[in-house]
Amino acid sequence: MKKSLGGKTIIYPTPVLVVGTYDKEGRPNAMTAAWGGICCSSPPCIAVALRKATYSYANIVDQRGFTVNIPSERHVRCADYFGMVSGKKTDKFAATGLTPVKSSLVNAPYIEEFPFALECRLIQKVELGLHTQFIGEILDIKADEDVLDEQGQLNIEKVKPILYAPEANRYYGIGVFLGKAFSVSRDVKEK
Repeated sequence: MKKSLGGKTIIYPTPVLVVGTYDKEGRPNAMTAAWGGICCSSPPCIAVALRKATYSYANIVDQRGFTVNIPSERHVRCADYFGMVSGKKTDKFAATGLTPVKSSLVNAPYIEEFPFALECRLIQKVELGLHTQFIGEILDIKADEDVLDEQGQLNIEKVKPILYAPEANRYYGIGVFLGKAFSVSRDVKEK
């Protein structure tokens, strides 16, 4: 029997996403966001939800673009830090020693040391309550060559993304390979 937990912000996996922006003066900023994910296939889009109180919120509205950076397990301390401190008062890149790289497609930085980043043009924002959902069209993905497989595709085992457990405030790595999508179920018989 299942136990009711009530309406909560829990879904698994919850990715750790780092949103890159520039402020009005052109200073780079990065903010960790857990509320986000792919929301459309064509055009390819990602949604991230931010509170209006965040520095990144105003930056996205002003610049009409952002990046979504995927940190690896080895960058868990930096990803956590990006979510703890406001870029309004702190240069997060100087504090962490990470490198902001200006996107050639949108007015936002991506993080050189993270395995890959999505360059996004803001196409819509939706007021939801405490959070505003920003929907960005993914114009390009920049990826380190060492996280690609033989076919040039991203390899999750090489990326080693960070997952977040919201109810426990804990970070995790990925698990083991279970099977190939759209084929692992081939032996299921319809009745």
